[in-house]
Amino acid sequence: MEHRRLGGTGLRVSALGLGTLTWGRDTDEAEAQEQLDLLLDAGGTLLDTAASFGDGLSEHVIGKLLHGHVDRREVVLVSKAGIRTWRTGERGSVADTSRGTLLDVLDESLTRLGTDHLDLWLVHVPDHTTPLEETASALEAAVSSGRARYVGLSNHPAWATVRVADLLGQGGPGLAAVQVEHSLLCRGIEREVLPATNALGAGVLGYAPLGRGVLSGKYRSTTPPDSRAASPHLRAYVAPYLGESQRRVVEAVSTAAAGLDRKPVEIALAWARDAPGVSATVLGARTPAQLQGLLSAETLVLPPQIRHVLDEVTAPELGYPERF
Repeated sequence: MEHRRLGGTGLRVSALGLGTLTWGRDTDEAEAQEQLDLLLDAGGTLLDTAASFGDGLSEHVIGKLLHGHVDRREVVLVSKAGIRTWRTGERGSVADTSRGTLLDVLDESLTRLGTDHLDLWLVHVPDHTTPLEETASALEAAVSSGRARYVGLSNHPAWATVRVADLLGQGGPGLAAVQVEHSLLCRGIEREVLPATNALGAGVLGYAPLGRGVLSGKYRSTTPPDSRAASPHLRAYVAPYLGESQRRVVEAVSTAAAGLDRKPVEIALAWARDAPGVSATVLGARTPAQLQGLLSAETLVLPPQIRHVLDEVTAPELGYPERF
């Protein structure tokens, strides 16, 4: 598998990474172990999690695998903080990127993972109640204390990305990377985030390259009972991509797959992996069989004419002032 530098840093990551959103909940420990083995056997190293995935269950499973099954040095370990889950009442989860909360969650993540550092630590979501200066100070503290080698943002708009990069660049560790959703069904980052990260020299980790599973074509006629859209944990995550406009994209991907005698998931994944400005693409699978099917796309390079057609069909609409 190809390995790429993460932006302007010296950190190298595999072009395909493994997301662990379902680990510890819809994916049990044995299946998680098999998935990790498949990634490593394919030459991958990038392993992505978050403190909020399964309320820490994902990190807990990874910690077990890094204790005796896989050498910690074999993986580039990424985790995220910034979503607080309330333990009582009906308030659910909220964004909290205050310095105290971020650093407390970082310590909790390291404990669950059984390691003394993360290779990359990201602020999971924007928090409009906390100044970016305070959030950036937590990222700087994580690096200076050795608990994180590199830091960055996830799901933030371009203006916030530039501001945090400026704060971290003033004698600090710098902004290493951003993690953002990017697929043929979600190309909004191409308006401003990608140009900003390119100018900043930050790496980009794209996630949900299969359009939250919709680009597989599995929802073309019905909702399979074992799919994410049928899961009580994930149905709301998939629902926004089941409309008519997304269906047209799914048909275009299926047509391209038929023409190349490949599967739709391979087309969608190859497109996302090789998108300009993207350092690596993080894919998720509920089962080892699903992951094995996705990794089969590792050697697929889309013909220029196919990529051009898909680019045209799914191009994000540009308004003022981006179109200038």
